[in-house]
Amino acid sequence: MVKVIWTARSLKDLEEIAEYISKDSFKYAKLTLEKLIGTAELINDNQLIGKIVPEIKQKDFREIITGSYRIIYHITSKEQIYILTVHHSSRLLSNNPSIKKSK
Repeated sequence: MVKVIWTARSLKDLEEIAEYISKDSFKYAKLTLEKLIGTAELINDNQLIGKIVPEIKQKDFREIITGSYRIIYHITSKEQIYILTVHHSSRLLSNNPSIKKSK
């Protein structure tokens, strides 16, 4: 089983998502976070479950889409994966500092 590590940026993303949604509904904010975290846990069983991030086009940068959010992760080895960001799909990924293209 792979070790999935949430980066500081991805944890901040979750916090900001919860804060924003909770302005209208605490219940829906909690459900959204549970869904995002539950979806990310799928990576434990299959690190290739996500598709390649189209903007980066490298097989070790992948994303799982759930609802309006993109959970973007980086496969650094067979044993370790970093969740880089939880990004709202209506925003441009190029504005996200946690995603770095490496060639």
